[in-house]
Amino acid sequence: MQLPAAQVAVLEAASATDERTVEAVADDVDESPTVVTRAAFELQEEGLLTVTEQAEETVSLTEEGETYREDALPEVRFYRAAVEAGVDEESVEMGQLVDAAGLDGPEVQIALSNFARKGYGTIDGGAVSADATADPDADAEATALDAIAEGAGGANVTESVDDETLDALERRSLVVREERTARSLLLTDAGVTAMMEGVRVAETVAQVTPELLTSGEWADVEFTEYNVEADAEAVTPARKHVLRQTADRVKEVLVGMGFQEMDGPHVDAEFWINDCLFMPQDHPARTHWDQFVLSDPAEMDEADMPSDLVDRVARAHREGVGEDGDGYHSPWTEDVARGLDLRGHTTSLSMRYLSGHAEGDLEPPQRWFSVEKVYRNDTLDATHLLEFFQIEGWVMAEDLSVRDLMGTFTEFYEQFGITGIEFKPHYNPYTEPSFELFGRHPVTDELIEIGNSGIFRPEVLEPLGVDCEVMAWGLALERLAMLVTGAEDIRDLHGTLADLDFLRNAEVIY
Repeated sequence: MQLPAAQVAVLEAASATDERTVEAVADDVDESPTVVTRAAFELQEEGLLTVTEQAEETVSLTEEGETYREDALPEVRFYRAAVEAGVDEESVEMGQLVDAAGLDGPEVQIALSNFARKGYGTIDGGAVSADATADPDADAEATALDAIAEGAGGANVTESVDDETLDALERRSLVVREERTARSLLLTDAGVTAMMEGVRVAETVAQVTPELLTSGEWADVEFTEYNVEADAEAVTPARKHVLRQTADRVKEVLVGMGFQEMDGPHVDAEFWINDCLFMPQDHPARTHWDQFVLSDPAEMDEADMPSDLVDRVARAHREGVGEDGDGYHSPWTEDVARGLDLRGHTTSLSMRYLSGHAEGDLEPPQRWFSVEKVYRNDTLDATHLLEFFQIEGWVMAEDLSVRDLMGTFTEFYEQFGITGIEFKPHYNPYTEPSFELFGRHPVTDELIEIGNSGIFRPEVLEPLGVDCEVMAWGLALERLAMLVTGAEDIRDLHGTLADLDFLRNAEVIY
């Protein structure tokens, strides 16, 4: 019998009495598991081999899990520091133990949250008491980390580590659990007979080459047969990220609507981020609770601030604009305006362009946009991240109205197959009138907020030197992506919890 070389090698490595895994055979024949798997299924088609499949779970340590295995879990280090300080006899201040345990950053909260959960002691008002009878050497999670690292992370992991402990380690992102299909090979009676009678490597050709064609030899050679139905290893080639696909489409649509693209710094002075927008300096959104403030450097150089514009913006805050303007009657200082932050919105770019600071004086009509990253100290949930992409845009023209603004959104979102956009009146310090935009999620049928918009107030435009109407908006790229892909959680799209299967298979529909 003549067979392709890979099949002959697999037959010779297989056994008629003991099942052998694909990986073990691959090591013996010095081929990849993919080649061995393909050959094995082809041999099974010929009745020479049986392939047994079994689903199994593998568990491996994450980088954080490896660190805690080497250095001990934070709660164990905290407990041992407490015992060394003698807090089983009297309580000690928590800060003293944190330093003694060498805990830093998020490890502190991890230690405190697990200290009481595992019965190592109590924490009351910052004072720590340890249970002297606790045994950190018997910590189930620490023991499980050692067991997994020492080789129990394969199919027999549940024999060494119970499900409850594995679940706890997975919730703490200390292990990764994966499902895989394990395949084992066994010679059939026909396979044994074939081996006894003798199996030779067939002289076959795997592909047509230019030389075969020009010489005419292709007519006489035997070509390798392929079983196109045979199971093979899954391949996940590179592809453009869902968000990048959506961002590129947004740019195509806006350029098609006559817009030009803006760009500018991610780190900017509060002057451009907030003051030019007529946001009072004591506004709650300007505190470190909502913004990320830089410490080095902490301020923009005074020479980089346009002094005449700074004076006009300061006057608008203190006195208002026009005969009926009244300002805020709240403190305004240039020192605060020079403070450097990560931009919380890309409207700072709009201020640079409208003022002429970025591109020189602009005469109406003008249409500009950006699709850039912004940073906010938000609470993480299904629709909020600490950093995300904002679709910024504005139109400068004479006699603009709310209908122009709403019509622009209708035209824009229809390009993505999204209709029925809903508008809700809103308050912004910088626009009047102002509207929030809502779109209906295609899977949950819920209305989700997708943007904020309005027409800039005179207090914004006059200091910038703009004497006609400007309508503007900030839309959320991730929420647009949720509407066009059906994703129900923004964290499925990007971040440490991103759903890789979703990203590999999601279609952007527009």
